[in-house]
Amino acid sequence: MVLKSLPGVGANLAKKLTDHFGTEEKVIQLLTDGQTEVIAEVEGVSLNRADNIARSLNGIDGFLATKEAVRLHKELVSHIASYAVNSGTKSKLKNLMPIKDPAERRDLIKQAMQSDYKIEALRIPTDIDTHFERVVVSKNPIKELKRYCRVLSPSPEETWKDYKVFKSVTWVGDDGPSQIPEGWLVLPEDASIDMILPERCVKWFEANNSTLRLLTQLPEGSGFLENFNQIRIPQLEPLLNELSNNCDAESIADIRDKLWPLAKKLETQIHSEVDEAMQNVNMDLSGADMLQALADAAALQRKLAQKTNDAIEQAIETATNELAALLDTAGIRCPRNVFKAEWPTKVNRSVLDEIDGQLEDLYKTTQSDRLISLARRLSPIKSKCEAVIRKLIELDQWLTIGRWANDVGAVMPEICEGGISIKNGKHLLIDGIADPVSYGLGECANKGDKESIALLTGANSGGKTTMLELLAHCSILSHMGLPVPAESAKVGRIESLHVLAKAGGTQSAGALEQTLLQLANVVSNNDSKLILADELEAITEPGAGARIIAGMLEAAENHDGTCMLLVTHLAPAIIEASGKELRTDGIEASGLDENLDLIVDRTPKRNYLAKSTPELIVRRLVERSNGDAKDVFNSILGRF
Repeated sequence: MVLKSLPGVGANLAKKLTDHFGTEEKVIQLLTDGQTEVIAEVEGVSLNRADNIARSLNGIDGFLATKEAVRLHKELVSHIASYAVNSGTKSKLKNLMPIKDPAERRDLIKQAMQSDYKIEALRIPTDIDTHFERVVVSKNPIKELKRYCRVLSPSPEETWKDYKVFKSVTWVGDDGPSQIPEGWLVLPEDASIDMILPERCVKWFEANNSTLRLLTQLPEGSGFLENFNQIRIPQLEPLLNELSNNCDAESIADIRDKLWPLAKKLETQIHSEVDEAMQNVNMDLSGADMLQALADAAALQRKLAQKTNDAIEQAIETATNELAALLDTAGIRCPRNVFKAEWPTKVNRSVLDEIDGQLEDLYKTTQSDRLISLARRLSPIKSKCEAVIRKLIELDQWLTIGRWANDVGAVMPEICEGGISIKNGKHLLIDGIADPVSYGLGECANKGDKESIALLTGANSGGKTTMLELLAHCSILSHMGLPVPAESAKVGRIESLHVLAKAGGTQSAGALEQTLLQLANVVSNNDSKLILADELEAITEPGAGARIIAGMLEAAENHDGTCMLLVTHLAPAIIEASGKELRTDGIEASGLDENLDLIVDRTPKRNYLAKSTPELIVRRLVERSNGDAKDVFNSILGRF
């Protein structure tokens, strides 16, 4: 896919996003994963704009045809996402969109609704943004690695020897060294990026270890669990075990950590052993020996030194053997002069520094060999692991939807050619427990309800807007391939959903003209669509509003693929202006209960003009007000 082909993404934005994230594929992947908050980190890209781009990528362009439809979709998927136990799944769910053919989704979700399996500790693969010491030398620049390490291009006069100043080098292409220096890699030009910079490859597996472990622990079974068979990677588990087992390098590091403390301890031990040995030394001197000592003092000193040297040599020998035993495990020889022979004996610092340097070189060699060995085996499966983790997140998405559907009592709707029909549907996003509603409109409705255009009348606070939103929810969910919150439902295929919210008040001439132009374009085009409008008459004064709406309804009736439900308080005026009978349904309020709440049957009565019951509202105000206000409302009530 070309990024700039998406709606709202021009050449400049595409370049900015690609430059920021390295490749166009990375940008597409972030949008697919629903990580719009990461996209919004780019200067000049708002979260709202990132969401819009993701919606364009992940679903039918233009299905959510109005701001109100977009709002309802966002609220719905946020509600479903609250059932997710993993952040990666939650991000992906928030950008789940209506699609042209949701049949495969429907099958997966049906299976998921039968499963109680839950995946935990699952997250979108972590990208590695570390800078590594390795230097990559390549005649052909490798731009995507520049953010991770130094990438150099040799001049015609330079050879590989000019780069020996660097410890870790990957030479890409011809003319590399025949004898590869320690810490170097020499690779052909077609080598994978993961092999060219092996540190990044291994680091990726380490950073995503817990999620990768999930791939080795997937259950077997029937139904939904069969989907896991496609994403198993048999060779992954032993490689992860080896990745976690760094015993060779760790043992060398452990020896190096112990070297100086042990040497100082042995130095003290030598002194203690010599002191103890000398306390038990007895020298038997004859008279002749004493006379000789008077004549030759050096002879006595030689005899004393012999006794002392024996004790010192024995203590040094014991200490050297103990230090050698430690170094033997790393295959390093311990020099016999590691402790100085003169008294008082001390550690030979230059010798110990040399041993420490050997251990450091060995550690680096071991690490380098291990790194390259792991990278050679991990790099061929890295892209597959990334794809499989994302597939697992997708499967977790369906399991999450299954949990949500079971919890709210949602069912998979029947998809038909036109219209909408729900039985005992419940609005999910209102406070409290929603009353069930049954309603039908258009081709898939029950006999007697098949008209494609209808007016909805009735009580204020009676549930007209709530029912309008419920129908929108069912249309959005069904086109996403998801269950709908109803006992049963039939939903017709459409190309776009138009939800028109209640206007805020009479509009200016310019705004009214723009609104009417948009409405005319909606009702007159030949696309299949569902229009759910809430009190359109509020855009202008009632008399003109009724005539305008009548004209819009007449235009909508002329297109077979259009269904329209209009909530209105002007049904009689609209019918009169249209000059024909229009289907008019009503939500009737029959009175007030003991809590002064409206008693309402939320399911509309067919072909029934319901009153908006202002009388009941005023009666409630009479009961709830005091003083002068109560008198005012009593006076008004008497006028009904």
